[in-house]
Amino acid sequence: MDYSLAALKLLIGQLKNATQTSSPSAMTLNGILFQRAWLQGVLVHSLENGNYVLDDGSGLIELSLSNDFRLRDWKLGRYVMVVGAYVIPVGDLEELPLIKVHKMVDLSSAPDREAMWNLEVVEANKLFYQSIV
Repeated sequence: MDYSLAALKLLIGQLKNATQTSSPSAMTLNGILFQRAWLQGVLVHSLENGNYVLDDGSGLIELSLSNDFRLRDWKLGRYVMVVGAYVIPVGDLEELPLIKVHKMVDLSSAPDREAMWNLEVVEANKLFYQSIV
């Protein structure tokens, strides 16, 4: 993984436009190369396999947690920040997209966290991503 490529600040709904590159670890979104997505949202469901489902208001995504993160006390309703590799669902249209979590932080105690995140995503798109394209 090339850690010089920044994690894109995104809404889950934006990821539907991401495409796989010739490299198995890289994706493109509107011409921007990335390896990790930076998302924030609410944990809304715990799956039998130990994964969680994140909802940011624009869509749902499954969070694939490593053993380190599975040992932590994640509760439904918590607002979290997640950074990880995006995996495009193949085949089953009912299958959720997936993030292989690299970093996950509980931000539930931060006031106005959700409104601020939406503004951060808009600002990143205007200042950085649109100027690249």
